[in-house]
Amino acid sequence: MKKNFYSTIAALAMCCAMVACSSDDPKNENSGDTADTKNLDYSTANANAWHNYSSRVAKLLVDDANSLYEAWNVSYNGGESYAETFRRHNNSTYASAINCIEEILDGCSSIADEVGNAKIGDPYNLYMSGKHEEALYAVESWYSWHSREDYANNIASIRNSYACTYNGKSGDHSMSALVKSIDPALDAKVNAAIDGAASAILAIPSPFRNNINSQEAREAMDACAALEEVFDKDLKSFFNTLSGHDGKLDAIVNDYVDYVILPTYIDLRDKNAALLAAVRDLGEKRTDAAFEAACEAWLDARGPWEMSEAFLFGPVDALGLDPNMDSWPLDQDAIVNHLTSGNLDDLVWGDGDDDVTVESAQNVRGFHTLEFLLFKDGKARTVK
Repeated sequence: MKKNFYSTIAALAMCCAMVACSSDDPKNENSGDTADTKNLDYSTANANAWHNYSSRVAKLLVDDANSLYEAWNVSYNGGESYAETFRRHNNSTYASAINCIEEILDGCSSIADEVGNAKIGDPYNLYMSGKHEEALYAVESWYSWHSREDYANNIASIRNSYACTYNGKSGDHSMSALVKSIDPALDAKVNAAIDGAASAILAIPSPFRNNINSQEAREAMDACAALEEVFDKDLKSFFNTLSGHDGKLDAIVNDYVDYVILPTYIDLRDKNAALLAAVRDLGEKRTDAAFEAACEAWLDARGPWEMSEAFLFGPVDALGLDPNMDSWPLDQDAIVNHLTSGNLDDLVWGDGDDDVTVESAQNVRGFHTLEFLLFKDGKARTVK
């Protein structure tokens, strides 16, 4: 959640009728009147605008994924790659290997806290305070009913960072291996906390939007809080008192780049390219099967992004790529306005633009805008 959360929720609440936590939202037949934003459907009348918008958003995702990978592996701000800056850690950004380890630990504890307190906690607290509509709109990835899986992949990003692994390939040097060699009980505690958070999230009945106030949601919040504490306190304390292991710390940093960050961003780049191809194919064929294929491609591309959220530092932060790709909640009224006007130029922002302009652009692009255009009630949209 990369924006002023409550101001966006308030705007959504003003423009939408009361929404029940149900998959049976009423349909809008798009007869020519202004569409009810939350019930907007794909139709023959808006198909051209729908596909133009979808293709543009998918292309921007490709551009951002490419920029992110190139910043890490080729050049960042006209200089060396960020991977090299991180590996060398003898510069103004990272003065030592322990600074790099601290960055990794901070990223892990931050995403554990965000999943528990924001992604699950914000909707839960809104619901428990009687703000049921606001709670529904606070649930990230509810168009696709993929919320639990997204959150579990966030926890996977923590596991990958700690164990130095991605997609079945692991480095020889990891935080886990070093901790286990010195304090096996702490390593077991960390792994149990990771497993506990992932299991608790997936134990929430699906979809999360229909089970915001469940006991399982409360338990998942507690499990994420426990995981955050293990990284923020136990592991930071362990590494801050570590001495005489500089070579091992250097090796951890090197393998972290080679076996976690770069493979994740390669996967993100490649799967977003496949997503763009599927979205363009949908625009040409305009069939239910093509909609389903585009939705599957969206789910595939979503995975590596969510598994990168333990390391939202460096270029992804400095270049504004995180909110570019993953802003939430959406400005659904603005999306409908773009569909109606066909003007897609303001999806792109520049370095000289003010914060309002940048946020307005980011709020109508990225994964969730495309999710809104591809999914409805957890399923692929259909051709009318």
